[in-house]
Amino acid sequence: MESIREIYKIGHGPSSSHTMGPRFAAERFLKRIAGSDVEKFEVTLYGSLAATGKGHLTDVAILDIMNPVAPTTIEWRPDVFLKFHPNGMKFKAIGNGGETIDEWTVYSVGGGDLAEEGVPSNRPDVYEMSTIAEIEQWCKRTGRTYWEYVDIKEGANGIWDYLAQVWQAMQRAVGRGIEAEGVLPGGLGVRRKAVSYYVKASGYTGSLRSRGLVYAYALAVSEENASGGEIVTAPTCGSCAVMPAVLYELYKSKGFSEQRILRALATAGIFGNVVKTNASISGAEVGCQGEVGVACAMAAAAACQLFGGTPAQIEYAAEMGLEHHLGLTCDPVCGLVQIPCIERNAYAAARALDANLYASFSDGNHRVSFDRVVRVMKQTGKDLPSLYKETAEGGLAAL
Repeated sequence: MESIREIYKIGHGPSSSHTMGPRFAAERFLKRIAGSDVEKFEVTLYGSLAATGKGHLTDVAILDIMNPVAPTTIEWRPDVFLKFHPNGMKFKAIGNGGETIDEWTVYSVGGGDLAEEGVPSNRPDVYEMSTIAEIEQWCKRTGRTYWEYVDIKEGANGIWDYLAQVWQAMQRAVGRGIEAEGVLPGGLGVRRKAVSYYVKASGYTGSLRSRGLVYAYALAVSEENASGGEIVTAPTCGSCAVMPAVLYELYKSKGFSEQRILRALATAGIFGNVVKTNASISGAEVGCQGEVGVACAMAAAAACQLFGGTPAQIEYAAEMGLEHHLGLTCDPVCGLVQIPCIERNAYAAARALDANLYASFSDGNHRVSFDRVVRVMKQTGKDLPSLYKETAEGGLAAL
């Protein structure tokens, strides 16, 4: 498996696959043709990228990078799904004589990552074990836990400094979100609710206050993402609020140290990485189960780690977080990461804490493993019609 840095990317919303990925692709294409005499660029977006790209600001992300170099036109082809992945893009550089200088087809495969058909990733594998079963057995054999596996594999490569930056970015997103008011961009007329939830929750005590604050923090980050603010993929932009909502509430209410929060991030990163390696975190490929479902599993694992769960209990918490999101569709209304995405993040954050509590009452033994749920999620994603995989043509988006 690759570094858990690939799960946590600091960037701007509203979508890791439809905004961050295309921006990265545009930057890479400019590097490919550096020094060439370019008259204009032509970009073709296919499948899901074309179907919901305007709502996700895909065109804005590309044009911001390419227009300063040469005039750029975008062709939208939502009717064409390339075989390798639903999020296909073709970049073409045209010279002064009308000749094609370079043409490049690339895919945004989720979490801000890019892939080319038939071209292996040039990122090195950091972890030789790629299933939770293997890693859990290692934990039992060595007496260690998940974050210690991260420390052994990446500790010397600055992973803790990077996770500290991730945690700081998450806190900034919460802080901005609970202060911001007004209507989110895009035309749906969705008002920001985080500040209202924060004020109301602060007036209560005990479990009601805690749950209300989790909602408020999740709304804060989701609303920042929807407005193009800085967030952290965990594992994607569309699911970026689940982890910070859970961690920020536990950090504030339980007094966990920053060091323990970073260890929880490391544990969650392992679970997200396993899903990304063996299935997908792309809503266009497997639906929202791969985004919000995986985020819930990551947050459940992080919470269980913080509360002293055993490796088996942590695995159980993550398994429930993902299992009970199986089949979840990706059906953003008008292609915007607002309805139902914002509420889903808040609800998943609450479910993550429930999964942690449920697992903590157990001894960690259960029938269905996390790895099995990952395999089922992958197959379920294949079985879902494209209507329900980030095309804005089915589900709530069709109403």
